[in-house]
Amino acid sequence: MTTSLTLPGRIARGLTGLELPQTITAMCRGCMERTVPVLVALSLVASSCANRVQDVLQPLAVAPTDTSRVTMLVATTRKPSEDAGKLYSGDRGTAISLNSVSVSVPPNRNRKIGEVQWPSRMPPNPEKEFAVTEVAKVQSEGQVLNWYRRNRNSKHQVIIFVHGFNNTYADAVFRFAQIVHDSGTDAAPILFTWPSRGRVFDYLYDRESANYSRRALEDLILQAAKSPDVDDVTILAHSMGGWLAAEALRGVAMREKSIPAKVKNVILASPDIDIDVFRRQFTEMGPRRPHFAILTSTRDKALEVSSWLSGGVNRVGGADLRPYAPVLEELGVSVIDTSTIATNDPLGHNAFADSPEIVGLLGRRLAGQSLEGGEASVADQIGMTAANFAGSAARVAVAAPVAVISPEAREVLKREISLSNGRIVDGQISY
Repeated sequence: MTTSLTLPGRIARGLTGLELPQTITAMCRGCMERTVPVLVALSLVASSCANRVQDVLQPLAVAPTDTSRVTMLVATTRKPSEDAGKLYSGDRGTAISLNSVSVSVPPNRNRKIGEVQWPSRMPPNPEKEFAVTEVAKVQSEGQVLNWYRRNRNSKHQVIIFVHGFNNTYADAVFRFAQIVHDSGTDAAPILFTWPSRGRVFDYLYDRESANYSRRALEDLILQAAKSPDVDDVTILAHSMGGWLAAEALRGVAMREKSIPAKVKNVILASPDIDIDVFRRQFTEMGPRRPHFAILTSTRDKALEVSSWLSGGVNRVGGADLRPYAPVLEELGVSVIDTSTIATNDPLGHNAFADSPEIVGLLGRRLAGQSLEGGEASVADQIGMTAANFAGSAARVAVAAPVAVISPEAREVLKREISLSNGRIVDGQISY
């Protein structure tokens, strides 16, 4: 493997030996053949979302007794809404707003793991549908610290979830409640929701809104890490939220000279990140990075569109990293290929949340359990390239393959490889 190689599927760098008009025509035809079906699927997704009941964040008058409950701290850079059933819009706010939100999840006998049972009418039926039971403003640092104290588990763990493109405030709240409930984690849940308009054709607006929210996420990460009631921070980020999380961690490292040791794990699910941008982000986080894990799928239609919109550059979450498994494993790298996992999402973009297998895997990872014995078969079924993903003592780090690492990043990799008696010679890794 040499540094001149790129990930499979990357557009070739040259047009040598080809006639330019024919090449452009062929490329355009190929792009359209791949993209039109995806745009049709996007239209179907948009249609189904448009039919949802709105104003679902209005709390129930009487809290149900026969349901599970997830209480999360929600930090947002969205603009407040005058509608109590929405709380926040998709527009950009001028400050960070904090709320404690409690969500009732129907009994397991009335639902399927991995699904959000969206209300069919208001008020919702908590026996069969997700419902908000309480919303409270959190307005001071003291109240934030009290929230951590009330909701901490025995290990003082926190999980921060950063949603992706095309999510309303309610979408993000209900999806995170589902992930927390279905994974079985008792880590204190914190949602960071940025100003997405929740419309599939507002991709560029959402991308700029994620950019707008970087500093706010940095502040949230630092606040959690500095709390005396927090010892372990895991960041779970999906899609475009993966770019935001990586950028925020890079910013934290630059502000603080290193990422706080309490930030121990970062899980990027279907990250919508330019592969070249990610290698830069990863390098600039410095040598004391948290453990990274990445969920990829070559069947992710949403990331295909993102790649097309971005000039044909591969997205990290849509690349097939399996050919690099030996190198990644030597570097302590773990990758989960979810391409073969069945999902209810027609775009294949939400397997991290709606696949019972993967949600269960996330829960075991958050609990610090290993995949020994029978559990290893679960990892095998979902294409796990390194069985140490759920090992509490194992180093879990996701780096761009050496083939696409920039020269300045190679010096970092050399130091890491040397720990396992590996070396880089003329762009090649040998052991």
